[in-house]
Amino acid sequence: MHEILLTLLIGFIVGIIDIAPMIKMKLDRYALSSAFTFYFIMPFIIYNLDFLNTLWWLKGELITLILSIPTTILIAKTDKKGCIPVVIMSIVLGTIIGIAGHLLGIM
Repeated sequence: MHEILLTLLIGFIVGIIDIAPMIKMKLDRYALSSAFTFYFIMPFIIYNLDFLNTLWWLKGELITLILSIPTTILIAKTDKKGCIPVVIMSIVLGTIIGIAGHLLGIM
C-alpha cells in the first residue's frame, strides 16, 4: 500500500511539473488532461515493467521516451516545433521518475 501511495504521489508531482508550462502557454484543457494523465500513469508502468533493471537510471527515461512517440507524432502533424519540448520533457521527467523510484525503493 505504501508503494502505491508513493507511486501516486510521484505521478501527481511529475504531472504537475509537465503541465505547469502548458498552463502558462494557455493550452486547452484536453492537452493539459492528456499530458497530466500520461505522466500520472507513467510511474506505474516504469516501476512494474521488468526491463533494464540493472540500468535503473536509464529505465524511466527510455520507457517514457518510447511511450511518448505516438503523442509526438500527433503533435508533429500540427506543430513541428512542438515535438522538441515533448521529447525533452519525456527524457527529463522519465529520468526523474526513475531516480525517484530507485531512491524510494519502489523499483
